[in-house]
Amino acid sequence: MFVTMNRIPVKPEYAERFEEVFRTRARLVDRMPGFVRNLVLRPNNPEDPYIVLTFWESEEAFRAWTESPEFREGHARSGTLPKEAFRGPNRLETFQVVQDTEVQDG
Repeated sequence: MFVTMNRIPVKPEYAERFEEVFRTRARLVDRMPGFVRNLVLRPNNPEDPYIVLTFWESEEAFRAWTESPEFREGHARSGTLPKEAFRGPNRLETFQVVQDTEVQDG
């Protein structure tokens, strides 16, 4: 599994609007081949960045998403917040899953 982590430094006064953009997102990524799930994490410390995690079956599936018309359309909405909503540039990091444990029912 391939995971992307996007650190987005949002100014506290724009946090609610930032979260609304994700709540009302187009959901185009959800239908992409190889997409597994998406998590948006709100920092407990408002000075820390939001974290957006996206899980993919493979790096190839992620790269196909970033080169798709759906990617361009989905990210066009990210420009709905003014530049001053952010404390700096976002930082995208990528990872390969080495271990994944999860509590099983039963």
